[in-house]
Amino acid sequence: MKDALFQQYAAVVENHFGIKLPRDKMALLESRLFKLFNDNEGRPEYENAEAFLKYIHQDKSGKALAKLAEAITTHHTYFMREQDHFSFYGNHVLPELEKMIKDGDVRTWCAACSSGEESYTLAMYLNDYFALKGSKWEYTLLATDLSRDILETAKLGIYSRESVSTLPAGWQASYFKKLDSERCQVVPSIKQRVLYRQFNLMTPVFPFRRPFHVIFCRNVMIYFDGSTRNELVKKFYDFLEPGGYLFVGHSEVIDRTVVPFEYIMPSVYRKK
Repeated sequence: MKDALFQQYAAVVENHFGIKLPRDKMALLESRLFKLFNDNEGRPEYENAEAFLKYIHQDKSGKALAKLAEAITTHHTYFMREQDHFSFYGNHVLPELEKMIKDGDVRTWCAACSSGEESYTLAMYLNDYFALKGSKWEYTLLATDLSRDILETAKLGIYSRESVSTLPAGWQASYFKKLDSERCQVVPSIKQRVLYRQFNLMTPVFPFRRPFHVIFCRNVMIYFDGSTRNELVKKFYDFLEPGGYLFVGHSEVIDRTVVPFEYIMPSVYRKK
């Protein structure tokens, strides 16, 4: 791929998804596009990188951008990733929310859920804490991602038994059913606690009617430049209840001169 063509793709990716593609990602982009073109062999709009870029600019339906999003996004996650976050969430955040929330509506947003491990882990923590607290508590959580394909994987809730082995034994027994010798699936009672939706974090105006008590957005903003990251964090701040928590990845830092979050612990912040 010539540099000029790569720069055109990089501009589209940054403008629509907020993701920076430096020149050293050219080979990665080429390999992802090559797979996309092979999967759509015979269709002229996927004949080569030039044809696909033209298709992106001409398409008004959003399908071309969706295909590009599928091609460029990386989905690397696993159960209990950055486990100290989940321990703090279960031991400190949920008891605080119980005291703070008067109407029983616990609003949690997993803002980049990928294949579902993070969102189901949160759902299991929520169920453990609130299931026996009475019928007034509603704790279904919202889980979003840019990729439609990965959301379909998350909705299925099927994982290797090896990947689930990092979870507590009680959870493995109660919240998963064995499918075969290698796979298991999240039980319906937990699956129904997660509402999966496609969402682009670069959406100018977030459509949510009420703010959240907790937002998890981990290991996503590392792909954004400073100004894009700051604008997103401002939106997170605006869509948190006072006293609400934001969890980001351990390699991500929030500029608190831009947004007045209170620092709680590494990569955990609170709206005062």
